[in-house]
Parts: sequence; structure tokens; C-alpha cells
Amino acid sequence: MIAGTMHLPGGVPSAHVDPFMHAKLPPPELWPRFDYSAAHLGRYPDRLNASVALLDAAIAAGAGDRPAFHYEGITWTFGHLLDRVQRIARVLVEDFGLVPGERVLLRSANTPMVAACWLAVLRAGGIVINTMAMLRARELGFILEKAQVRFALCEASLAEELSLAASSLALPERIACFTAACDASHPDADLDRRVAAKPASGGAVATAADDVALVSFTSGTTGHPKGAAAFHRDLVAAADCWPKVHTVEPDDVVVGSPSLAFTYGLGASLLYPLRYRATSVLIPSPTPEALLGAVARHRATSLYSVPALYQSMLPLVEAYDLSSMRKCASAGENLRATLWEQWHAATGLRAVNGLGTTEMLTHFVSESMRVDCAGSMGRAVPGYTVELLDDAGLPVSRGERGRLAVIGPTGCRYIGDPERQRMAVQHGWNLTGDICDRDEDGRFWYVDRADDMIVSAGYNISPQEVERVVAEHPGVAACAVVGVPHETRGHAVRACVVLRDPHDATDAKAAEIQQYVKSVIAPYKYPREVRFIDELPRTATGKVQRYRLRGD
Repeated sequence: MIAGTMHLPGGVPSAHVDPFMHAKLPPPELWPRFDYSAAHLGRYPDRLNASVALLDAAIAAGAGDRPAFHYEGITWTFGHLLDRVQRIARVLVEDFGLVPGERVLLRSANTPMVAACWLAVLRAGGIVINTMAMLRARELGFILEKAQVRFALCEASLAEELSLAASSLALPERIACFTAACDASHPDADLDRRVAAKPASGGAVATAADDVALVSFTSGTTGHPKGAAAFHRDLVAAADCWPKVHTVEPDDVVVGSPSLAFTYGLGASLLYPLRYRATSVLIPSPTPEALLGAVARHRATSLYSVPALYQSMLPLVEAYDLSSMRKCASAGENLRATLWEQWHAATGLRAVNGLGTTEMLTHFVSESMRVDCAGSMGRAVPGYTVELLDDAGLPVSRGERGRLAVIGPTGCRYIGDPERQRMAVQHGWNLTGDICDRDEDGRFWYVDRADDMIVSAGYNISPQEVERVVAEHPGVAACAVVGVPHETRGHAVRACVVLRDPHDATDAKAAEIQQYVKSVIAPYKYPREVRFIDELPRTATGKVQRYRLRGD
């Protein structure tokens, strides 16, 4: 707590009482440049609460009776969503004692209730800490400690790993559980019962536009997640940019596969639909069958997914009525031209390829809705300037490869990590970690990662994190992890393992190691290939020669 008033870099007093997150932001001289000069970005007030700008504004515009969410036979209108949000905000403040600036961790599959919790935390002046449902206790513990989380709101069926993490820490102070659609009769749903007892009323904290609203943790190449902070203004700006390219309209019904804990999923299934009064279909387990079934059942117009799922949906499309679909988008990893062509041939739909990052919150490069050149990432999204830089921070010549760099209304601010901030932001540019080409028409083409990060089925996976877990297995003497090309996932995780007893090099031992990794960290990170070797190849100085481990 602080007794005085906290002022933000722009001179506007913060609404936050708890100063922790403000103190953890990188110093302003390490921030990227921000650009609000585009016509659609220049009118944000100094006082801005993103929950109000997204939800209350929709109600004021007459969307109260429109469906906001469809979820497994249940429909929430915009008005009902506001009702839940107001009640949850009151619980946070009146029952739990939340003060503006405190962090609230959310853990859930994609459900109406977690969306309401997300908006309620912002409404109450808190900061959302996004986490995926697949994270294990070890990963959750790091996040709880890094963000000093006092409260957690958790889907009741996912409480076990969070409780395990909390048992070894003094954090969080309170875990409140909820059900997917707010069922006060559920025996473990403490939050739902409290919500039912509250009146649906109350205003929102008048946060500054530059108060932190969200921290999203994303994998780092060192294995420790990086916490990327976003301001209230950033969330609204993100909703005002990519939809200029990939349009969202009030009659749209959106189906998305990414988790709301990913910024791609947050935009696709929450920010964009709220901003443009559209309807979102929330799917807790986005299998190919569930996605296609939701499109057919709800007459969806838009689909947001990743290449691996588009590949998995291809053999199934003929069994579903997809005639309502007008547009679809792909992100998370690059959409190959061959897959684009296969999807187009099977459905008649032109999948829009693009690139965004957790740090930027949204797409900053995207193909147009026409998709003039399948396989490219397209051009800069309105509001963003995108360039290819050399190692000195200078633009490369046309036709040369370079490091993808971007400036716009959103940008990278890592909490409590100035060294990573210096690596991610150079010469005022946000560096994405991607190597790209640009053709004569100004389109960007993905080439490769500039670091060791493995991008598999849209997930960023740190090889060092997987290595550490594999090495903890009692039968493993040494391990190195690399990404190798994969037909449907883009890249797959390969663990090259030196066993303590070489005679144990069997398929059963490989499966045992894979299962061990799944039990310790999020299952999507496990090595899909375990290759046993006699020793790790090293340079004369002892560095592992990873390029030799990527070959057949």
C-alpha cells in the first residue's frame, strides 16, 4: 500500500493503490516507442477502464439483449454478462478486500464464467493474471510468486494443481472456485454462491488508461516464463486494429480454438466480439469435432484457429454443414501454402494468415480478407509499422532477410525482467524473435525463429524447460531438446537423451519419459519424439551442437 498518489509516465495519477506492478514495470527508457497517430487510435481518454469500454459501451449501444456467449446449450446475453461482472466485482471488493492494483490469477477452460471474471477483475481495478488450464503446479507456482498473486479464481474442476502450488507458497491468500456458467448449487463453487447473494449494481474503478490491466505469461528460451504487461488502453487499441483487416460485425458468430489465456484467444473470443457486439461460441475442449460441430450448430460466420487444427479438421469437413461460414483466420504459427490450398479446396474459405505476439496483444501483420498470396503473412495491420532490421538495428535492403520489428499502439513491457526487456526492445522497436523476408509488393514471409524457441501447434515451448524436466527423470544422465519439422504441428519437440543405463533404450522407456514430462509441466510441452543417443555432440568449449540433433 502507499499513502501518496502514484503518477504514471504520462503524468496522469494512477488509480492503483497497490504499487507492486507499477514498480515491476521496466524503466521507461527501456520501453518501445508507441504510436497512436492512426485515425482510429487517437481518441482514448486519460481515464479508461477496459471492462467499461468493452462491455458497458456495448450495453449503452443497445446490445443488452443480444447473445454474447453460447456455451454447451447455454446462452448469456450482453445484459446477463454485465450482471455477472458487476456481482463478481462486488465479491472481489466487499468479500475478499481487493484493492486496485492487486493481482488476481484466473484458471479455467474457455467458459462464460471465466470471461465474466476477467472483466470483473478489471472493473474492480485489479490486474488479471492469465493462465492456461493445462499448467501444472510447478508452472503455476512460478507465476504466483513472480506476480505476487493474492487472489485466484479457479474453475472447480481445475483446482487440484493450483492447490498444490499454493501449498508450498504463502500465495495466493484465497482461492475461490466457480463453475462454467455460475451454478450456485455446486458444492465446490464458493464464488458462484457469493455471486448469487450480491446485487447486480455498482460502478467501475476509474483506472488510468496506462494502469496495468493484464499480465500474460509467455514461454522464454531460458525456460522461465516472461510476464508481459498490458495497459487498459492497450486492450482497447488491440480490439481497434486487426478487425480493420479481419472484420468483425454485429451479426458475426465467432468460433475460436485458442484459450482465453492466450492473447490470440482473448482477442478472438472476448475483446473483438465485445467491441463489435458480436457473439462468441466458447468451447472448453476445442477438438476438431467440437469446432466443426459448433460452427454447424450455431451457424457460425467466423473461425479462429491454428494450422495444426485446420489440418486435423480437413478430413472431417464434409460431415458438417459449414455453409454459414464467411471468414476464417489462422495464427500461432505460419500457415503453409499447401495447407491453405487444401483448406480452400475442401471448404471454399480463404484462411487469413497473420502474426501477432503475446507482447503485442494482437496481429500486427496480416493478409487481407482476399488473401492475394497464399503462404505470406501479409502486410502491416493499420496502426502498426513493421520493418526488417539487421543486427545493428538498421533496415535491411529489399530482398534480404532480417529480424521482424514492429512499432504501434501496443508493445513489450516485461515485469521484473530488465535484461529480457533489453533483448526484446532495441532502438525503440519490438523484436518478435522471427526472421522474415519481404517481397517486392511489401508482403512479409516467415523464414524461421531467431532463437531456440520451438513453436508447435501454435504453442511456444522452451527447449530448456523441457530439458530440465527430462533430466530430472531418474534414468536420464543428460538431455538436449530441439524442434524438428512436423507435417501438421509445424515443429515437434524432440528430446535427445543419454540414459544412465544404455540397455534401457526401449520404446517403453521413451513412453515413461514422455509421461513423466506430462506429469510435471503442461502436457503440450512433452517431447513427441524421444531419441536415445550415446552422448551429446559438443563443441571444443563444451557447448551442445543442437544443429546435429535436428537431423534424421
